[in-house]
Amino acid sequence: MSTESAFDPDAPLAGAADPWDYAPTPTLRAAPPYHMTDMIAAEPALARRVVERLAGPGPAADLAAAIRATIEAGDRVILTGCGTSEHGALAAAEILREAAGTAGLDGSRITAEQAFELSLAAPARGLVIAVTHEGATRATNAALGAAHAAGARTAVLTVSGRSPAGGLADIVVETGELDHGWCHTVGYISPILAASAVGAHVSVRRLDAVAVADLVGAGTRDESGAERIAGELADAAHLLVIASGADRPAGRELVLKVEEALWLPSAFRDLETFLHGHLPATGADTGLVLVLTDRDRRPERLARARQALAAARVVGLRAGAILSAEVDAELDPDLTPAGRLVVPEAAALPSPVAALLGTTTPLQLLTERLARARGTNPDLIRRDDPVYLAAADAADA
Repeated sequence: MSTESAFDPDAPLAGAADPWDYAPTPTLRAAPPYHMTDMIAAEPALARRVVERLAGPGPAADLAAAIRATIEAGDRVILTGCGTSEHGALAAAEILREAAGTAGLDGSRITAEQAFELSLAAPARGLVIAVTHEGATRATNAALGAAHAAGARTAVLTVSGRSPAGGLADIVVETGELDHGWCHTVGYISPILAASAVGAHVSVRRLDAVAVADLVGAGTRDESGAERIAGELADAAHLLVIASGADRPAGRELVLKVEEALWLPSAFRDLETFLHGHLPATGADTGLVLVLTDRDRRPERLARARQALAAARVVGLRAGAILSAEVDAELDPDLTPAGRLVVPEAAALPSPVAALLGTTTPLQLLTERLARARGTNPDLIRRDDPVYLAAADAADA
């Protein structure tokens, strides 16, 4: 058992240091609960706090006004980030596109690009919104700086406006609370919460903070289900994650979490792409996780998912899933013999908000239980190993 002091999941997490500094290296815990365990438990209360903080007048409303003005001017809104924050940016783009469409705006003008690539081809017009949890990611800040220099307006979703990213942005939306581990969980959900709040301002719809917290909390509860899937997939040689629509950022994030936390080679495939040439490289030692919660065009996505899982069953893949309640009821359990985690429909929330917030804690819980099953500590993303610490240093040199 851990000797760490009791963690209160309902208490606010500390923000960035003042004056700003990099977050300290997470303490090394020899056994669960890991910092990742604590952060998952903290996310329901965190979700309510972030949504409530951003609901009224302030930077979130200002960013919504900037998004509306940018689209009305015929320009692009580009979300950007790296790593987990890139997936946060992809998720935010899904949420903001839907909100813009609901407001009668051209949502197709909202896109997402990887930060390094954007820094090399910064737009001279429009609005660039960076996602960076701590506010110090070099490529993301380079993209912000290049966009500003080229003539675009800039914004950032980050913990603190005192960060380097905060100093590069015209609008700073602060999420306020800092992740305790490097296998970012709070770092993933925070920009999705912020984007959901901004989207509510864009679409002039109320975002129910209690409904959001309940949805996030629901994903933390099925520990036995996560342990079952982890037990089936822990000794796989590699893992594939497939998804469609607004579930794709969650699928990408699950792959990153698995590789960071338990060092299992993994890859994301779009649902349709999975069936075009990738099956020959799979077999009985391949794990597969389907993520399917998006309400938009669900019948078509569900029909194709059935076919993908049927093909996987023929080859012998070990398939599990993260599904919405309605999909769970319609999908034959025999197609996911490794088990499944079920997400509430949350019909009161916009479809991409329900999908992307509903899958945050299940994918993180599954990762944390996979790490336990494989005997790895997820918190330091292997930087407690001198080789991988040296590799990180070499990448930053």
